[in-house]
Amino acid sequence: MTASAKVSIDLGTRTNGGSATLDLEELLATRLLVQGNSGSGKSHLLRRLLEQSAPWVQQAVIDPEGDFVTLAERFGHVVVDAQRGEGDLQRIAARVRQHRVSVVLNLEGLDSENQMRAAAAFLGGLFDADRDMWYPMLVVVDEAQLFAPVAAGEVSDEARKLTLGAMTNLMCRGRKRGLAGVIATQRLAKLAKNVAAEASNFLMGRTFLDIDMARAADLLGMDRRQAEMFRDLESGNFVALGPALARRPLPVRIGPVETAARSTSPKLLPLPEPPASVDAHDLIFMPGEDEPLMPVQRRAPTVASTTDVLAQLARSGPPTPPPAPEPLPSLSPEQRQAAIDAALREILTESDAGFRTIPVLYQDFLVRCRIRRVGGEPLSLSAFRRRLAVAHAGIDMAEAEAEDSPWADVLTMAGSLPEDIQGVFLSLARAAFDKRPCPSDAQVARAYGSRSPGRARRLLAYMEEHQVIVTRLDGQGRRIVAIPGLAWETEPGDPNAPMPVDEPEERSAG
Repeated sequence: MTASAKVSIDLGTRTNGGSATLDLEELLATRLLVQGNSGSGKSHLLRRLLEQSAPWVQQAVIDPEGDFVTLAERFGHVVVDAQRGEGDLQRIAARVRQHRVSVVLNLEGLDSENQMRAAAAFLGGLFDADRDMWYPMLVVVDEAQLFAPVAAGEVSDEARKLTLGAMTNLMCRGRKRGLAGVIATQRLAKLAKNVAAEASNFLMGRTFLDIDMARAADLLGMDRRQAEMFRDLESGNFVALGPALARRPLPVRIGPVETAARSTSPKLLPLPEPPASVDAHDLIFMPGEDEPLMPVQRRAPTVASTTDVLAQLARSGPPTPPPAPEPLPSLSPEQRQAAIDAALREILTESDAGFRTIPVLYQDFLVRCRIRRVGGEPLSLSAFRRRLAVAHAGIDMAEAEAEDSPWADVLTMAGSLPEDIQGVFLSLARAAFDKRPCPSDAQVARAYGSRSPGRARRLLAYMEEHQVIVTRLDGQGRRIVAIPGLAWETEPGDPNAPMPVDEPEERSAG
């Protein structure tokens, strides 16, 4: 495949006629999220994508159920059994990138925690490969909610952090290393938002829960009332959207595949007729002629004697007190302020900042302050939220808090709004102060952490209703936003303009 070649993958057919294609090179740059309940055809879709793209790009499949090992015989994938050490898996992953071999990591037979640890080790090996090995690779993760869960659940928090970090690296930072994440999940609500938010292409299948339908509709930029359509989708039918698929939501039906999964959907079969001469009771409770006898192993409970318990207590001494913490060096107010500002700027540069919750960002902020040895009373959660919004808008806090500063009035107006909207308002005020074009609906939605232009319009209407902004249109239908009481207003801007090319997609107010 040359640098200028365009490879289109045939996914199947559009429901209104014609072929449904996927631009493979665009997919490598923009990633893919697939969602569908059990039985919706999600694994069939992944198999179709893998089979069609196998001749063009190296592949790695994270397979929790061992369904994709059948790709080996037909397409030459090497099956990697995950029942080995984490260090061994990391080294195998590095050799996979070096020799450009397509593989299936078979996690079947491991419990949930060990599946997470093995997947994290393997993905870490792919991610940490030397720069000379950064060849394009399609990394498909089936049942992604197992590896990037919202909460730890029954597994340890350590295992969740390991695999969530590996999945975040894949989706947020993998593109520069040639890794294109394709993640599939049964439940969007159970998938970590900062992982799902990095995908720009979507294939949404049948789902029934309101929370999953609402998130799917939001990702596709559809109104909530349109979310009901996901209940009516047949198996194998999906709604596609994204730069590699379609610019508008497009219903597609996935085509046939050449290989089959080892597991199949259950089929109804008639019950066998028992022999007339044998009673069903005897079939269950009487051993057969060739049936081996299985010895019953009973483990006797071990109870320590009172003497042993008293002896153990006598040997145990008081716990060793922890060493006294090293006192933090005292910082001047200016130095402390500079350290806090630096921590805030670092958080805003993270690609997933706009899709992480404020409490999570706050914990990250406290850790960065400890790293900088910032002493004194830490910022409260509400003060942190306000400072984060101010920093994102590019407003100098010292200047804003001065008595004669016009920004003091703007901050007062922002304080009358809900906390999650304050950052959007301050960004609009900054654009008006700088005389920049009015942000488009796409930019306002991105500042809020959403992809829905409809939500952006509702936010603007809400702020105008609370009299903190005034919007109007010029003769060409371009929008202007003004700040009441101040001689600030933006330059005219197209509300329907797409996100600027030079503005990173990951940037958001949080």
